[in-house]
Amino acid sequence: MIVVTGATGNVGRPLTQALAERGQQVTAVSRHAAVVPEGVRHVVADLAEPAGLESALAGAKALFLLLSGDLHATGASPADIIGQAAAAGVRRVVLLSSLGVATRPFGTTRIALRALEDVLRDSGLDWVILRPGGFASNALWWAESVRSQQIVAAPFGDTGVPIIDPADIAEVAAACLLDDQHAGGVYELTGPEVITPREQTEAIAAALGAPVRFHELTREEAKAGMTQSMPGELADDTLDILSSPSPAELRVSPDVQRVLGRAPRPFAEWAARNVAAFR
Repeated sequence: MIVVTGATGNVGRPLTQALAERGQQVTAVSRHAAVVPEGVRHVVADLAEPAGLESALAGAKALFLLLSGDLHATGASPADIIGQAAAAGVRRVVLLSSLGVATRPFGTTRIALRALEDVLRDSGLDWVILRPGGFASNALWWAESVRSQQIVAAPFGDTGVPIIDPADIAEVAAACLLDDQHAGGVYELTGPEVITPREQTEAIAAALGAPVRFHELTREEAKAGMTQSMPGELADDTLDILSSPSPAELRVSPDVQRVLGRAPRPFAEWAARNVAAFR
């Protein structure tokens, strides 16, 4: 049995599907009720309350741990999840961390993730740490404005980073959950090329077969929108990266190729696959 947390999200959903298609027994964990692939067991649990995972972990051999907003919840203790997994007999944990742990290690979020990585390393379990950069699926923030106004509004239109398709993260995670050779690996996951918001807009327009305009926001305008769905500190951290990526954040990592034997998917492929969201 493999337990997938965050199983209804941009990474967890394709990971659950991929594992099920490979004939694995899968328990999908999410905060709310959801539709999961046929044959997959679903458990509703809040990772801010690790005790709720007890039934999900029963009989599991591996765990994909994606904490998302649960990491920042008041009173959350994500290290408890690793201890609970070990007590339940889980042998391997694949942790979805962040590239920022290496490139900008002193922000509050990255300090917490680094501490969690250290707990996992010291747990006695087999472990793999995945550190993705920016997600292609963040472009879904623009879906409503593209549908209603044929416009993408974003800051720093000509500054890019090598964003990654979440489906590639899912495929790497599946390989790491199933193949012993990846134990002890730390993989930095990026897309195949640096791409700017303006270029992402062009790719969305190409997928739609219709014009989409790009409107550049100020940093202040962008932060005002972002803080409606995330803490201000996290918004500032994100905007710092988007405005002035470091050489390490501009680097195209070879790790997707190393694990999967193929290059990561370009943003244009993600846009074509998800074009319905923008119609």
